[in-house]
Amino acid sequence: MVKIKICGIKRFEDIEIVNRYKPDYIGFVFAKSKRKVSHDFASKLKNKLDSDILAVGVFVDADENEILRLYDEGIIDMAQLHGNESDEYILSLKEKTDYKLKIINAIEMHENIDLTIYNNSHADYLLFDSGKGSGITFDWNLIGKNLDKEFFIAGGLDISNIPLVIDEFNPYGVDLSSSLEIDGVKDENKIKEIIEVIK
Repeated sequence: MVKIKICGIKRFEDIEIVNRYKPDYIGFVFAKSKRKVSHDFASKLKNKLDSDILAVGVFVDADENEILRLYDEGIIDMAQLHGNESDEYILSLKEKTDYKLKIINAIEMHENIDLTIYNNSHADYLLFDSGKGSGITFDWNLIGKNLDKEFFIAGGLDISNIPLVIDEFNPYGVDLSSSLEIDGVKDENKIKEIIEVIK
């Protein structure tokens, strides 16, 4: 079964909704974004999150210590990296958490990209997107067939195209955010509908 990640959780109401419909992961954005949450507020949200749902911290070129602190304090269970973080940076995070911190390395998709260079990455998963939370689809055929890593697909996924993406590319997971919102706020009906379609 494909995993479901709902990113950009920023309200207690969002937590109540995801606790009802049980995606596999939710995302707290700590990078500059309209969905950014503070460490303190993310902690309060995490305290109310169902323990079966993993919290992913989303970062762009963050200081290593920020990620380690959020992990050590139990605010995040995983880290998703959207900047220019090197494989050495990823390895350092893994080593400093005794390899317990799972890491998703986000890749901005473009023509001529060679994804096989990530086969030996220390990241646990890859995430393919058209940009940093752009909400726009990319050419899915860029994914190719020669990947050793499990991957998430993000960017412009909604009720109309997600069955095709899952059938065609068999991703480990799908990452959703803006398509589940109305006026910038997560909508319960949209979340319920897309989880029912996926499951």
